[in-house]
Amino acid sequence: MNILPDWLSHYRRSALAGDLTAGIIVTVMLIPQSLAYALLAGLPPEMGLYASILPIVAYALFGSSMTLAVGPVAVASLMTASALQPLAAAGSAHYISLAITLSLLSGGMLLLFGLLRLGFLAHFLSHPVISGFISGSAVLIAVGQLKHLLGVSASGHSALDTLLSLARHLPDVNTVTLAIGASSLLFLWAARKYLARLLLALGLSAKLADVLGKLAPMLAVVVSTAVVAWWRLDSTAGVSVVGAVPQGLPALALPSLQGVGVLLLPALLISLVGFVESVSVAQSLALKRQQRINPNRELLGLGAANIASAFSGGFPVTGGFARSVVNFAAGANTPLAGVVSAVLMGAVIAAMTGLFHYLPHAVLAATIIIAVTSLIDLETLREAWHYDKADAVSLLATAAGVIAFGVEAGIVLGVALSLGTLVWRSSHPHIAVVGRVPGTEHFRNVERHAVDTEPGLIALRVDEGLYFANASLLQDRIEALVAAQPETRQVLLVCSAVNLVDTTALGVLTELERSLHARGIAFALSEVKGPVMDRLQATPLGQRLQGRIFLSTHEAFSQAQQRTDG
Repeated sequence: MNILPDWLSHYRRSALAGDLTAGIIVTVMLIPQSLAYALLAGLPPEMGLYASILPIVAYALFGSSMTLAVGPVAVASLMTASALQPLAAAGSAHYISLAITLSLLSGGMLLLFGLLRLGFLAHFLSHPVISGFISGSAVLIAVGQLKHLLGVSASGHSALDTLLSLARHLPDVNTVTLAIGASSLLFLWAARKYLARLLLALGLSAKLADVLGKLAPMLAVVVSTAVVAWWRLDSTAGVSVVGAVPQGLPALALPSLQGVGVLLLPALLISLVGFVESVSVAQSLALKRQQRINPNRELLGLGAANIASAFSGGFPVTGGFARSVVNFAAGANTPLAGVVSAVLMGAVIAAMTGLFHYLPHAVLAATIIIAVTSLIDLETLREAWHYDKADAVSLLATAAGVIAFGVEAGIVLGVALSLGTLVWRSSHPHIAVVGRVPGTEHFRNVERHAVDTEPGLIALRVDEGLYFANASLLQDRIEALVAAQPETRQVLLVCSAVNLVDTTALGVLTELERSLHARGIAFALSEVKGPVMDRLQATPLGQRLQGRIFLSTHEAFSQAQQRTDG
């Protein structure tokens, strides 16, 4: 039996050049991001590097995407900090242990979901809710990084609290730190907006210009680190720097299981959000090459990556949007590109961590701010507002919840609103009185089309499954129509869109049939779907309706017409 992944078993030599190139380029991009996202999570910088080695290899063995780049990402780092800061002091030994445990729990959950083939969980969170959550998280992250740009100490449980704290500390701003942070922010913004165009104008190919444009953060890191080291700005001007980063590969160790109980919910949320985000990125890239993504394999791949992160001293990881796009554009053909990146990161940790000593926190903060502002999704909000305001409200409420109350409360609010909207819609189904389009066997809404109706017949089409939340509404509508048309002799319910009749709805329909029968009005059904009919036949209602369940609405109308003519 072949235990190697398919991509490795059938590896083509022609793919090697693209994989090597992409691996090198992604490594250059990954170094500052790993350091920055560890900072965002409240962890020592080396943990970001640790989370960028074995997790990549584990995903390459079990995942299904050829180009997804796994590692630390902004949203998962924020969720990690949000989960752990109420439990321990950031950066403390207990805090670090909890972060590793959180990664282990998240990986275990994802692995279990994959083994149970629960890949459909990717559809559990609606796109507006995910968009609102990520947009709100981006704002929260950006606000939280302002203290590093200003060189002050500030904190808060919400974006507003943090801003108020920053305002109180404005007299303490370190002007040198602000100059470094602001200049880095301006450079990164200009590079993202104009550098690719400039390189294109200089004759580079569009693909190469786009990839090089995304490597600007590494240039900012190199230049700022050199400036701080040359003038010793950490000691002469009080610029906060990364400091000593332990050199050497991470030691493999069994994670502690302390704090498991309080970390279960955060681990579940990190797992769900990370999975949905990763699958979205992986699918969008796979479609460009006519490839397929297996959601269950993605669960296994991400689960293995997080478990590997925990055993190597890292924190929760998932697929990153920006890195994956760069990996794709740089020519990655298979997950070997990720393995190359992991090997290079290992070399960096083993021999080059001393180069990060004078890296200013302000530059890492600028890197984070530029990265997350691109996650604010105004386009989805604009589309949702014009198409479906309920989805737009869910998006806005989720974003506002994250900004005002934190990541966990925000996503719970978004999911609750999304499910609430679904229940409200299904409990208020579209119910149309229908008639025959002249000269055809088609039936349409009497309020939208010029149609023929039969005297004494009320025909309704309900465009939703019938269950406990909407059955009474249908009964009320039928009773109102009958009351408005005293000459009614038959009520026909067109069931072409009814996929379900639950016990409550069955009871309501049974009561309705008996009530109408007592008044001399026949109750009939048409176009009942097979699964619904199978369950209905064995009920008292099904037996009472024998001879009054029509294969088509046309047949029901024809019989009503014959009765009228007779």
